[in-house]
Amino acid sequence: MNGVMSEAATAGTMLELKAVSKRFVRKRDVAARIAGLLGANVRDETVHAVDHVSLAIQPGEVVGLVGESGCGKSTLGRLAAGLLKPDEGERRWRSRNTVELSSDEQRRAKLAVQMIFQDPYASLNPRMRVEDIVGEAPVVHGVVPRRDQRAHVAATLERVGLDPGLMRRFPHQFSGGQRARIGIARALAVNPEFLVCDEAVAALDVSIQAQVLNLFFRLREELQLTYLFISHDLGVVRHLSDRVLIMYLGRIVEAAPTEELYARPNHPYTQALLAEIPKLEARRKTFAMVKGEIPSPLDPPAGCHFHPRCPQVMPRCKVERPELREIGHGRESACHLNDP
Repeated sequence: MNGVMSEAATAGTMLELKAVSKRFVRKRDVAARIAGLLGANVRDETVHAVDHVSLAIQPGEVVGLVGESGCGKSTLGRLAAGLLKPDEGERRWRSRNTVELSSDEQRRAKLAVQMIFQDPYASLNPRMRVEDIVGEAPVVHGVVPRRDQRAHVAATLERVGLDPGLMRRFPHQFSGGQRARIGIARALAVNPEFLVCDEAVAALDVSIQAQVLNLFFRLREELQLTYLFISHDLGVVRHLSDRVLIMYLGRIVEAAPTEELYARPNHPYTQALLAEIPKLEARRKTFAMVKGEIPSPLDPPAGCHFHPRCPQVMPRCKVERPELREIGHGRESACHLNDP
């Protein structure tokens, strides 16, 4: 089981996932079923998106989650936000299993954790005005009475740097950066404590990214927010996070405080990712992607999932799964190279 914090460290935990797994099954179509009746070896396809992952996030912490596309980051983020239910394991909010909460407690827990999605174009209803996009949920959930909806929306838009006078416009009338701010305003409108940000700046120009990241910094200080910040951009994560989790094919392979991880990466996958970051002092260096392609989550490799691409692979890596275990104060890694 992957465990990204010791038991002692989870005493004041805000959000915790304990050995959660998530699989998606694609049923056979008609042609495949007919082929199966005729004797072909055709089965339902199962995507192993998240594979027994544990993590614990403390109040006020910013945790970065990094990995290549298809590694399960977004699925893990949705599990953390409560938008997906795990097939195995537990989701705990303030040390309580969320399935054991009363209906009123579950409602409050859901409001406390909000998600900001990657695509500011697709995540906003094009037929709704900004006033309703931002103001609908607070009214429905009793955060504000309907008579105060417009004032609440205006205050929320101002908080994220948007002109309240634009609230009657539709999403297509805004730029990409403005839409990103609308998505943030929608999440803030219900007064959350925890934000799951799924590639929240990936679709923006670099200059706009910087503005939105600065906004996240300011909101953290003003509202005492806690973040799970999901990104494939190691530079963005380093800029924002207190602690970083490295994910590969559904598993957490390394976890460490940000500066320690960037200074001394332990897992071969982390080392390969950090080696790709361009540096001014290495002007003539040729940068290359991690060798090989990430295996299919439909049929992940046995043992260590990274072994087909690892330059330090050993025979046991192909058959024995390495456990995520402590290798130093606040540091964990899942690699047989750390074994005695």
